Amino acid sequence: MIDRFTVPLLTPLEAAEHLQVPERTMHRWLSQNAAGHPLVHSIRPQRRGHPSVPFVALVEAYVLRSLRKLGLSTDKIREAATDIRQQFDTEYGLASRRIATDGIDVFIHYLDTDEVARAGDRQMPLRQVINDYLRYISWTDDDEFPSRLVLRKYDPAVAEVVIDPRFAWGAPIVESTKVPVSAVLGMWRSGEPLDVVADEYGLSVDQVEALVRVAA
Repeated sequence: MIDRFTVPLLTPLEAAEHLQVPERTMHRWLSQNAAGHPLVHSIRPQRRGHPSVPFVALVEAYVLRSLRKLGLSTDKIREAATDIRQQFDTEYGLASRRIATDGIDVFIHYLDTDEVARAGDRQMPLRQVINDYLRYISWTDDDEFPSRLVLRKYDPAVAEVVIDPRFAWGAPIVESTKVPVSAVLGMWRSGEPLDVVADEYGLSVDQVEALVRVAA
């Protein structure tokens, strides 16, 4: 099984594309520190351009992206990350199961509530808003760290796409069939009709169309 902490699965560009953040933002998070450790962890790539982002770092970056969407500045994010890591006594605090409980209070402490209101969430309790982001992370039963991340850029109501290091070497897969998204898109790009692609991979036409819509 792929080690979630030490095996690089993605390049910074791939991670940025999966999370829908600018590549420069991903590089900045990889270069910054909090509580004496990288804000987002990375592994030295074997060669220039090779993967350097392990699965745990993808989840760290997802949490940071969520905090940015909630209105936290980069400085406040770094302070919140420092607090969480010190309170949880782990450098991977941003990817710990405890962020869904104890960590929410830390996030709320740093949030500018006026900024959240301007984002259109005035009627939603902050705890509910944060939980809405964190529900896309799954944690293992064996430890407190993540096992799977749902990619929000795809419509989970139609085709839930996840990154799970147990499958496809961390490439995005359709959760229901475990087929890599790249295989579906590759067949479609070769000119095959949607119904033929769907039949080949055990998907519905609506699911294939949803994947194609994001790729296009």
